[in-house]
Amino acid sequence: MEKLSSVFFYQLEKAIKTYRQYAQSMLKKNGFNITIDQWLVMKALMDNPDVVQTELAEIVFKDKASVTRIIDLLVKNRYLKREAHENSRRRYKLTPSEKGKKIMTGIRSVILKNRASALKDLSGNEIESVTKILKTIIENCKQDK
Repeated sequence: MEKLSSVFFYQLEKAIKTYRQYAQSMLKKNGFNITIDQWLVMKALMDNPDVVQTELAEIVFKDKASVTRIIDLLVKNRYLKREAHENSRRRYKLTPSEKGKKIMTGIRSVILKNRASALKDLSGNEIESVTKILKTIIENCKQDK
């Protein structure tokens, strides 16, 4: 039987976890009081201002309950404003506050440095190849559902 460390998906998961830990430590080191998951939700909301929470959960690869908790923390920390939705009593309109916009602007350089550090020593062609491979895996898994 093959060793766990030789399984592609094990290495992929390990790479993702290691990167997330690294990125989180760099945010903390640079004085940002926000988690990677909170940043991800903020970024998704800024990119998709009219998104509903179910779609937001899909975008950030989280279950709805986790997204609700993250949103609650972002509202509590005054990064997001939650207001009644004009067309639906069961929905909220979520918008970044000035504090939220400020942290997202400030955090951008750290995020870019994190990515550059993680991808160091990889050529553009290698990154393109891995991206293509990952997209193929995603499609293969969608087809077999």
